[in-house]
Amino acid sequence: MALGTDRKTATDKARDLLTRLRIPERLWQLSPLTFSGGEQQRVNIARGFIADYPIMLLDEPTASLDVQNRATVLALIEEAKSRGAAIAGIFHDHETRDAVCTGSFDVTS
Repeated sequence: MALGTDRKTATDKARDLLTRLRIPERLWQLSPLTFSGGEQQRVNIARGFIADYPIMLLDEPTASLDVQNRATVLALIEEAKSRGAAIAGIFHDHETRDAVCTGSFDVTS
């Protein structure tokens, strides 16, 4: 709401993201501190995508995710790109990098 979104729109988007990232509804009212590591990671991903930021900095956003949630995160990245967001990310997984990357810099040498 601090970014100018009304409560209903923010709540609807949060519900959509948590559902897409397979966070069980029974957990939505609990503190994320009670979540498993994977659930915490997915909540943090939802927090990053809740607003339509013009620039996103991603550090291994799909690391440790299962196949379904990995696909969801890749879809969220593509949605952000399609609305014009600039994405800067660190991807050690070449398959993930190749799925979302339009340009890259190799800083290993």
